[in-house]
Amino acid sequence: MATSNGYPAKVPPSTDPTVYDEHHRNFSGQPLPSKPAQWIQRAAEVSIILAEDAAVREKENKSPAAEISLLKSSGLLKLLGPRKYGGGEQGWDVAYKVIREVAKGDGSLGMLLGYHLLWSWTSAVVGTDEQNDRTQELIIGNNYFVGGAVNPRDNDQKIADDGDHVIFSGFKNFNTGGVISDLTVLEGVYEDTDKHIFALVPTNQPAIIFSHNWDNIGLRLTESGSVKIDNVRVPWIDALGWDPQAKAPLEKILTIPWATLLLPTIQLVFSNFYIGIALGALDFASKYTAKNTRPWPFTPNPASSGTSEPYVLQRYGSFLAHLRAAEALADVAGQKIADIYIHRKADRDISADERGDVAEWVASVKVVATDTALRVTSGVFEVTGARATAAKVGLDRFWRDVRTHTLHDPVAYKKEELGRYLVTGEAPTPTWYT
Repeated sequence: MATSNGYPAKVPPSTDPTVYDEHHRNFSGQPLPSKPAQWIQRAAEVSIILAEDAAVREKENKSPAAEISLLKSSGLLKLLGPRKYGGGEQGWDVAYKVIREVAKGDGSLGMLLGYHLLWSWTSAVVGTDEQNDRTQELIIGNNYFVGGAVNPRDNDQKIADDGDHVIFSGFKNFNTGGVISDLTVLEGVYEDTDKHIFALVPTNQPAIIFSHNWDNIGLRLTESGSVKIDNVRVPWIDALGWDPQAKAPLEKILTIPWATLLLPTIQLVFSNFYIGIALGALDFASKYTAKNTRPWPFTPNPASSGTSEPYVLQRYGSFLAHLRAAEALADVAGQKIADIYIHRKADRDISADERGDVAEWVASVKVVATDTALRVTSGVFEVTGARATAAKVGLDRFWRDVRTHTLHDPVAYKKEELGRYLVTGEAPTPTWYT
């Protein structure tokens, strides 16, 4: 049995795409949505399908081949793509709402959709116009799902020159969605420089070796385990934003603030699936309360039912108010990201200060979404009761999902960054997490 970095490369079982055949037929008989509200409605339909057995599927922890097939047949993977290749050509403001909607039903699939949309967008930020056009035709024309081996804290992935090709070699401890992807985004440092190269490559090749070791407490269906990149060859013409003749980064592409926009874009992806998961928890819990929660009898004025308990209603009201506020803030930041891509993409003319301002709007959402989602997903147990802790209920999956990903990068540093921006006016220096 092949191994990678000491981990056994045993391939786990996958879910069967035929379980969604009825839904595949239904979606295939419909055109792609054309308006924002229609895309959000399509996402809501997918969310409802996923929510039906989400608790069971995440316990089984099978590789989500079926779930990805559902995202494909629904058309959601094409949301951002150009219409000329069969895409939806929607803005990021719509994409964030769609991610949030899917995450209500299944946090893992909301995350996978969000990462796919970000990696599919990579060439629009760090690639040339020609590279981006080729990439979009490839992804949208084939309805591909895109994963990414881009974990910046693992800096051992190196890139060597080999004539007309570059060769990627290294190891990534986290690689979201790679196992069930058609394409993988690779990133590494070019030999004897501090310059990074991004490239999209076919996932199904011997040089990409998955460890199949993702078994965490939350987001269990995201296939976020480790991967060995063992001499993956990529044509120089596919090195995004690089001159293949000079073998150097194109200054007009990679040395300007525009090239750093992927970071606030994905940070807002995170916050939106946090909010979506918390909204899913609130919906699940409120229905449980209406059906199962009993009033507390040992009080001077006992309520007649769980749904008339004052403390229960107050807690639910607080949860709803905070989540609505988080959504509103996320929508403001999402519109700012969308406006930059819509109005500034042709000339890539965003200044460092403008980039810094939008990054701080995104940081604000990250702080609020993290605090609110953790509060709601743990607090719903207080309004559902002791019986809601039964494993068969599945209420715990929402907190486990949020808790797992909110450890991605410490939110405390986002708070410090925001405070510095307010007090000193200092825009954050772009990093892999800002």
